Amino acid sequence: MKKHFSIGLSLVVFALFPVWTARPLHAQSDCLSCHGTPGMTDSSGKSISIDADKFHSSIHGSLTCTNCHTNVKGYPHAANAAQVDCSTCHADEASGLGASVHAKASDHPCLSCHGDPHQIVPKTDASSPVYPLNIPKTCGNCHGNPALAKQHGLANVYGSYMDSIHGFAVSKEGLLVAANCTSCHGSHGILSHKDPKSPTYRTNIPGTCGKCHVGINQQYQAGIHGQLAAKGNPDVPVCTDCHTAHTILEPTSAEFRMQSTPVCGNCHRDKFSTYRDTFHSQLGLLGGYVQTARCWDCHQAHDVRPASDPASPIAPANLIVTCGKCHTGANASFVQYQPHANPRNRRLSPALYYIRLFMNLLLASVLTFFLIHTVLWLVRSHLARGNGGKHA
Repeated sequence: MKKHFSIGLSLVVFALFPVWTARPLHAQSDCLSCHGTPGMTDSSGKSISIDADKFHSSIHGSLTCTNCHTNVKGYPHAANAAQVDCSTCHADEASGLGASVHAKASDHPCLSCHGDPHQIVPKTDASSPVYPLNIPKTCGNCHGNPALAKQHGLANVYGSYMDSIHGFAVSKEGLLVAANCTSCHGSHGILSHKDPKSPTYRTNIPGTCGKCHVGINQQYQAGIHGQLAAKGNPDVPVCTDCHTAHTILEPTSAEFRMQSTPVCGNCHRDKFSTYRDTFHSQLGLLGGYVQTARCWDCHQAHDVRPASDPASPIAPANLIVTCGKCHTGANASFVQYQPHANPRNRRLSPALYYIRLFMNLLLASVLTFFLIHTVLWLVRSHLARGNGGKHA
């Protein structure tokens, strides 16, 4: 009898004094018995309560709490548990992140993008912060924050992206295939655009854009720009030189058409200056006519080739067809027009040079004559008033 009493008393004492000996956790039930309580906070006032239903439906719901909180062996446990190391399971992602521009972006960069670790759902779930349609907003939490942009010397690109053709496709059309931040920059191993391994490094941009715009990239690579880029020419334009990186407009829009010629003129300054003297340019600049011919209407936009190439739309044999797209009935005589004739260069265009010189001299002579005539008329009028209105 005394033996049984002694055993029972020992069991009661052990049950009444768990503080003396930390009891092993039966995760998840033991953890959620406390942390599943709404409004539970730590000593600093930070919430440490977990929504049990959301946790069980998350991608981590099948794990036990101690799979992540490895330093917690029993309870009661330390008030401030050690920070979870996501790389224990996600080694590849952590390796990429560690070498990226976000490596020191925050105390726990994983949660900055993926959110509450107890509520993480697959990226295919529409409620996930990294669901394709939600990625711009997730990245915009930092890259659309003026204070953070100023602190880290970053361009505030969120607004520009959302106003672009890609941003409209995401926000207005809900297209999952539309380019979002990760489409161009990657997800975990994001590198500076100055890093040759970055997909946004200058020479890598055609391939990056070409992942979606396959046909356009093929045209670009076949053209003179792509050929020179393949040879390592650093001055050749790539996609972002003409379309920009984030403020990408619809190519058929009036705004894009009106600004496209100066964009080409950034490199082709001599051709741009001669184009500005033409009827096409004057009609656009002075008349605001959107549909007047721009550079790419004649040269094409991506498969740009020199006139010596038989496949070029400005090759002599193709000019009637090219001009005929706008000028119905164009013939061999019509295409003798020189869209880049330079009347300032006597060697290249002697006839135009002398015609321009004659017209300028004629204009100057006429203006000078009427200036002298006006001055003399004023003098005569003044003298007439001094003679009592009688003409001299």
